[in-house]
Amino acid sequence: MKKSLLSAVALTALVAFSGSAWADILIGVAGPITGPNAAFGAQLQKGAEQAAADINAAGGINGQQIKLEIGDDVSDPKQGISVANKFVADGVKYVVGHFNSGVTIPASEVYAENGILVITPSATNPQLTERGLWNTFRTCGRDDQQGKVAGDYLAKNFKDAKIAVIHDKTPYGQGLADETKKALNGNG
Repeated sequence: MKKSLLSAVALTALVAFSGSAWADILIGVAGPITGPNAAFGAQLQKGAEQAAADINAAGGINGQQIKLEIGDDVSDPKQGISVANKFVADGVKYVVGHFNSGVTIPASEVYAENGILVITPSATNPQLTERGLWNTFRTCGRDDQQGKVAGDYLAKNFKDAKIAVIHDKTPYGQGLADETKKALNGNG
């Protein structure tokens, strides 16, 4: 998935840079490189690095090499804004990230104000794309979509069972649990 995500950003860069004289295509990769979600950030970083290496080994994009800039947002919204501002200052025009919805939403405002395209592989809060920002995309389902699928599945396959929906008290867990309960209740 990470390879196809970076490929989507690279394709956008191809269209934008067709015929230009740029030496490198700078893509920001933002996520929790450190902190409580560092394992996910490491996967994001390694996936992006491998995709960039594969694309560059195949000749790049119109002969231009992909160069990555890694930004550590530590899963913190304020740090995510700092990463976004650093990407702006460094001339990044494309971003893969952030990992958490609570970080992606405020960072995407900075990106929109500065003409930067952002694609998140994992932010699921419906607000992210409901705001209608021209520059913000996701490659995963929204909480309301995932919750409906889970609730419908549970209702269909466990008709006579008592079902408890619990979550880990994170915004992601709460949103997904709420949507799952809503779908369960809608099924009777």
